[in-house]
Amino acid sequence: MRPGPLNLITDVPGLRVGHATDERSHSGVTTLCGDQPLVAGVDVRGGAPGVRETDTLAPDALIGHAHAIVLAGGSVFGLAAADGVAIALSNAGVGLHIMTHTRAIPIVPAAVLHDLAGSGDKSWTESPYQALGAASLQSATTRFALGAIGAGRGARAGQQRGGLGSASLDLGDGLIVGALVAVNSIGSVFLPDGRTFHAWPYEIDGEFGGRRPVDTAPLIDPAPPESRLGDLAALQPGTSTVIAIVATSAALSRADCRRIAVMAHDGIARAVRPSHTPFDGDTIFAVATGVAGTDGPAPPSLVARLGSAAADCLARAIARGVYEAQQRG
Repeated sequence: MRPGPLNLITDVPGLRVGHATDERSHSGVTTLCGDQPLVAGVDVRGGAPGVRETDTLAPDALIGHAHAIVLAGGSVFGLAAADGVAIALSNAGVGLHIMTHTRAIPIVPAAVLHDLAGSGDKSWTESPYQALGAASLQSATTRFALGAIGAGRGARAGQQRGGLGSASLDLGDGLIVGALVAVNSIGSVFLPDGRTFHAWPYEIDGEFGGRRPVDTAPLIDPAPPESRLGDLAALQPGTSTVIAIVATSAALSRADCRRIAVMAHDGIARAVRPSHTPFDGDTIFAVATGVAGTDGPAPPSLVARLGSAAADCLARAIARGVYEAQQRG
């Protein structure tokens, strides 16, 4: 098994990703969009999510696809980034055309992380996120940076700097799986040695430093000091999260996408300890571009294989995002 040529979610054909970063407020937005509307699903496991239009992606909902998906900082204010993306898409004629004389209506689900307590100037009186959303869409391309950028600019991973990460895996026969994640977790991404990633067994070609555990302490403390659980008085619901998108080139249904999102949450559990706490808003979107796979309904065995690969990609993307944020300062 190998990553795709970019080792990014955009190895899945038809996808692009763009960032917009506000260096004054140390926050930002990351947007994923497709050449065509994306079949999509979502699964929320954290106890304090900040989301938009997740019910629109339910298997029994009328629409069930997305024109773009937004990950943003800024807590509830960051949800305005999806407005900026939606307006820009509508101006370009992208979206649902309910009637011929009305403007296009894009479906733009979003998830946000809380970076308001971090560094940077948060004294703005008008939210910058709508403009950041539009800028992130405009910058969308197949090659994009990782680390302290976009939605990962002000993120924290336990006691360490968080970041924006991505990874991919080529399963052969045209099947590509990828992940995109902003890591702002309560839990730690490191073993007790403070340098080896929990996700180290899944690493490919030293993509997050090639660190291996040497004489590290056993994982018996349910509130590891490297996490933020050690400061219980400072914990507030909604202040931390892992928000992510996993993608595949397969032809899938909405229900298949939701199952892949469910399975991909294992990637958070593999890379972050603890995860899915009452304080986190852990949310995963899953999208399918439909350029590979079977002509009919996807067999459950394929969905299971794709979900397993998505979990591995997400674990790698989490570690890679934190590693790149630390390497680039």
